Amino acid sequence: MNVLDDLEYRGLVKDVSDKDHLRKLLETPQTIYVGFDPSASSLHLGNFLMISLLMRLQKAGHRVIVLVGGATGMIGDPSGKSSERNLLDKETLNANIESIRSQLSHFIDLSDPKKGILVNNYDWLSKINLIDFLRDYGKHFSINYLLAKDIIASRLESGISFTEFSYNILQAIDFLHLYETEDCHIQMGGSDQWGNLTSGLELIRKVKGSDAEVEVMTAPLITRSDGTKFGKSESGALFLDPILTSPYKLYQFLINTGDDEAINYLKVFTFLTKEEIEAIEKEHLAHLGERIGQKALAKEVTTIIHGKEKTDEAIKMSEVLFSGDIKSLSEEELVEVFSDYIVDVDHEMILEDLLLTVGAASSKREAREFCANSSISVNGEKETDSKKVITKNDALFHKFTLLKRGKKNYYLVKHDY
Repeated sequence: MNVLDDLEYRGLVKDVSDKDHLRKLLETPQTIYVGFDPSASSLHLGNFLMISLLMRLQKAGHRVIVLVGGATGMIGDPSGKSSERNLLDKETLNANIESIRSQLSHFIDLSDPKKGILVNNYDWLSKINLIDFLRDYGKHFSINYLLAKDIIASRLESGISFTEFSYNILQAIDFLHLYETEDCHIQMGGSDQWGNLTSGLELIRKVKGSDAEVEVMTAPLITRSDGTKFGKSESGALFLDPILTSPYKLYQFLINTGDDEAINYLKVFTFLTKEEIEAIEKEHLAHLGERIGQKALAKEVTTIIHGKEKTDEAIKMSEVLFSGDIKSLSEEELVEVFSDYIVDVDHEMILEDLLLTVGAASSKREAREFCANSSISVNGEKETDSKKVITKNDALFHKFTLLKRGKKNYYLVKHDY
């Protein structure tokens, strides 16, 4: 099967310069490149779509080029922005590049140059002087052509500097350079990069001739249920760096996706076959309340990104919320699971006062009623005595007391005394 068929099944194909020709090219081994922006120290789940695309292409026998934009990252892509990007200093940018290089090599096989390589466009763009840039490249792009690009047109009202205006040409130079030096005939990217990708086609065909066999393809941007994309600048971004987004947090996000999203994400982010996904979908739809699709998604994606051991830990931590077996957690896991519910207290309290302090009850009378009705548990054990003194000595790890009201309301008390 042509890899393009699999990409279409997974919903990973949006815009293609010439689909029939691209399909023909992909019938034989090709060199294909995707660029990544080093404006942050870590890639995120949105980037993982393109990473997984490269992994699929590599598994299908194609050679992939991972480009990190050391030069273009110093300029800033105007797409999807309403104002100029704050320019990074070279030291920060280089640190980001090294961090991203390490992440990418975790997913892409770069051990054999015949299978894949990683390049930095600073290595060639930094060698072009201003006169050569204008004479050799700028002359091939009319102002009208550039103004018609959505990525530029969308910024005309709010304003765009010449710096970001030039980004489109710089990325086109990347494609030409890789075409000449690495025999690269295909570029892929997110749908917001369509204008940049087609400029690369334009430049190659003007410099090398209109019969140059080059094509470009974009994949749709994957969004959350509220329509926002998985961007590194978006609130609550899901980074691939486990320090910035823990395996547990990633697992929790995925297992809490909607029913339709879960099946869509299984196609986009995992390497399960069509038959496996359809079997999961059938079972999922037959038992919607059991979240079969979400569990498969969370397990598969977390394993791909963080490995089986970390995924097993995330599953155990997640199941604690349902089993109540909190004493099986380490101190680090306890804090991770209940990090959103931590309340500091600086002295001993009786239970009814503590319930009032953490917000588990609105009055002492209500706190007493909760206890009398067996609605309160302390460190996993039901507690009906509202006058019981909750002390640091009885705390988990001599530091934390976990209160639970009902089935889903948790409060992690941290004893700071």
